[in-house]
Amino acid sequence: MTDLGQILPLWRELEATGADYVLATVVAVEGSSYRKPGARMLLGQDGRRAGTVSGGCLEAEVARRAWWLTASGPVVERYSTADDDGERPFGSGCGGVVFLLLERRSTAAPLLAALENAFEARTDLAISTVLEGPHLGLRAIVGSSENASTTANRLHFLDDALSPSMDSELQVLASIALDNRTSFEQAIPLDGILTRVLADHRPARPGLWIFGAGDDAKPLVQLAQTLGWFVAIADGRFHLATHERFPTADDLRVFPIFDLPEAARRDLRLRPTDAAVVMTHSFDQDSRILASLLPLGAPLAYLGVLGPQRRTRELLAEAARHLQIPATNECIELWLAQLHAPTGLDLGAETPATIALSIVAEIQKSLQAATGLPLRDVRAAREIPTAS
Repeated sequence: MTDLGQILPLWRELEATGADYVLATVVAVEGSSYRKPGARMLLGQDGRRAGTVSGGCLEAEVARRAWWLTASGPVVERYSTADDDGERPFGSGCGGVVFLLLERRSTAAPLLAALENAFEARTDLAISTVLEGPHLGLRAIVGSSENASTTANRLHFLDDALSPSMDSELQVLASIALDNRTSFEQAIPLDGILTRVLADHRPARPGLWIFGAGDDAKPLVQLAQTLGWFVAIADGRFHLATHERFPTADDLRVFPIFDLPEAARRDLRLRPTDAAVVMTHSFDQDSRILASLLPLGAPLAYLGVLGPQRRTRELLAEAARHLQIPATNECIELWLAQLHAPTGLDLGAETPATIALSIVAEIQKSLQAATGLPLRDVRAAREIPTAS
């Protein structure tokens, strides 16, 4: 589960009772660290906590000191997981330095409210936060509406503590982070003083549409939800697509099979950050689903089809017939290039659980534009010296 998937339920409980809390956010890292900037942990006065800012080595120390450190307002604290003499005071093997922004409810609540809105709507968010000086902890937040494609559709969350000029400066940085889908640190003049600001891009919560409500969909739902993804089940068979069979699914649809892509986009609310896997095991359903999804102009981050590629070619030919277009080799090859078929990585998967693992692994690889190589090979490749 993502940090927010853990943090937001606790935050709602604390807000409901009016209890104070401390939000810890990783804002910078030097050397090696288990978590990267943007990772968060929420601490309640009753000792409860959610989220992580390390691999487990810093959380107790942060919780122990967070309340008195924030007594006078937000602070940025340095936590070293390796002393100069090589000792590791918090039991970490990372050997890096982590900088945490610690803040109480007064400044954290508007941020968490904006993060909750983006989490539920599955939209991007960018946050520019002052990291030093008299305005430490002040921020501007810029998000996109559900169908935003231009600056005009941006949502700007105001901070009452910001002056108009400061708000404008911080909003510009947040907008740059949102437009470029990246995080960065930059020094800008605030009240005439050059001040460090973190512009942090928070990508939309990934969504996974599973077209098929068979038994093999169950481990796929479980794995995806463990990662914090929004997970939806869609099937034309009402006796399979039931809440009793998939009680934790975020969305459950029993749908008439679409023949037009506009209907799929409208009724399913597909987003460019979503992944989809076609696995009904019904030739007719699979072909009609593909006929609905493929002409959308590649709106999905990932589209996989379960089964051998031979069957997928036959499905695509049938999909072309549904769309009343010639099933030429050129058309089939063009569509096939948009698919992950067969879906999943080569992990030697044979059981429903291991097949689900291979599918989730390939989706994660695609969403992050990662190599999928063993980390030791990736690190070795980066360390190979280049010829001068």
